[in-house]
Amino acid sequence: MILVLGGDADREQVAARLARRDGLPVVVSGGTNPEYAHWLFEQREGLPRDRVQLDYRARDTLSNFTSLVDDLRRSRIRHALLVTSSDHMDRALLVGRIVAGSRGIQLTPVAVPCGNQCRPEGRSKVWGDGLRAALWVVSGHDIRGWAADHLSPWLERAGGRLERR
Repeated sequence: MILVLGGDADREQVAARLARRDGLPVVVSGGTNPEYAHWLFEQREGLPRDRVQLDYRARDTLSNFTSLVDDLRRSRIRHALLVTSSDHMDRALLVGRIVAGSRGIQLTPVAVPCGNQCRPEGRSKVWGDGLRAALWVVSGHDIRGWAADHLSPWLERAGGRLERR
C-alpha cells in the first residue's frame, strides 16, 4: 500500500500516480481537504473510491503513524511506500520505522522533491520525535501530552513554558 503523510498537495499527486501505475491502495494521513483529494484520486487519476482512504486524525508526524498503525496491522499490511517531502523524510522514516516496525510493517521511502520550499529539519527535531515514537511503542502514549500535563506547572514556576499541541 501507499501511505501519504499529508501537508502538501504534491505528495498526494505523487501517491495518486504511483497508485494508478502500481494498482496499490492509498491511505492519506492528514492531507488536503476531502474535496480536492477525491477530485485528484478519483476524477484525475481514475482510482476507485474504495482504494483511497482519507484519515484526518493525525496532528503531527508521530500521530500520522500512531493513529493508523493498528488499523494497518488489522488489515494485514506488511509493507508500505511512505510518501512525504524530501526535507521531512528523515524524521518521518525514523518515526515510521519505530512505530510501524513495532507492528511488523516495513516502510520504503518515496521522497517528493520540495525544491526551493525545502526547510531542512534539525537533528534535535528528528531525534526528539524518534524518542517520542519509542516511548509511544513502550507506553502506548505520546510523551508530549504527558509532559505538558505534568511538567507545565513546574516549568511555569521556574519561568519556562511547555505547550500542549
